[in-house]
Amino acid sequence: MNSATWSAVWLTLQLAGLTTLILLLLGTPLAWWLTRTRSWLKGPVSALVALPLVLPPTVLGFYLLITLGPHGPIGQLTQSLGLGLLPFTFSGLVLGSVLYSMPFVVQPLQNAFEAMGERPLEVAASLRASPLDAFFSVVLPLARNGYLTASVMGFAHTLGEFGVVLMLGGNIPNQTRVLSVQIFDHVEALEYAQAHELAAAMLVFSFVVLLGLHAFKPRRPS
Repeated sequence: MNSATWSAVWLTLQLAGLTTLILLLLGTPLAWWLTRTRSWLKGPVSALVALPLVLPPTVLGFYLLITLGPHGPIGQLTQSLGLGLLPFTFSGLVLGSVLYSMPFVVQPLQNAFEAMGERPLEVAASLRASPLDAFFSVVLPLARNGYLTASVMGFAHTLGEFGVVLMLGGNIPNQTRVLSVQIFDHVEALEYAQAHELAAAMLVFSFVVLLGLHAFKPRRPS
């Protein structure tokens, strides 16, 4: 692999790692709220979280490009704050990736929180544990498999993004050219051998990740 390919690999790993970390931090309180709330907002918020599962990534990328652009509300805000514009930057890629990969992190966490039921929290409350203490000492350990699934799925899904990153980040070497875009470049240039090399590596990686995730899932007692 040449230097351009290694740069795309490193940029992709940075993007996937940072996106996964942000999603775990943001997704934990969101998934917990969706699990516990009785508010009418639960339905609309759940639909918004799951929207990237059915929405074409180019649609999401397009509207992010408009919203973050010089005439969009967020773009005007970032410019007024002296932060510049987010499209065609690594920061813009991170924002787009967080939104696009959100359901792959929030939903496994929500499923893990719902699976534990009310009993562990009731026991913690009977021992005079505060809600915050109960969450860190009871909920998080019981939801560790959910966190494993969320981390792996969020990371792997971000690695394979194409539509959002191309629309929002473009194809700038060493800044926004990730692996999926690098493969596209090779195909456009009729460099099928190089495209096959990267595509096969991502295929094997994705299969191994899903196989490992399945192997580590606890078996239900018969």
